[in-house]
Amino acid sequence: MGPIDNSRIHTTRTKNAQFVSYLTETGFRQVNADRYESSLHRRRLVKRVLLVLLIGGGAWVVIESARALSMP
Repeated sequence: MGPIDNSRIHTTRTKNAQFVSYLTETGFRQVNADRYESSLHRRRLVKRVLLVLLIGGGAWVVIESARALSMP
């Protein structure tokens, strides 16, 4: 097991300029930032609504249980 020569491995940000330009021209993995942001906002809103509903449901159960226990 001698020393390993990694000099042939080229690590650059743009590996092949022609390939990258081809991908950008064809629209490969083109993400609409506005659509992504709105989906994140929608997810956060849904989580908050579900949390409020869960807390409200729990409070309702506690109140109804207290009423039922206080009945003669």
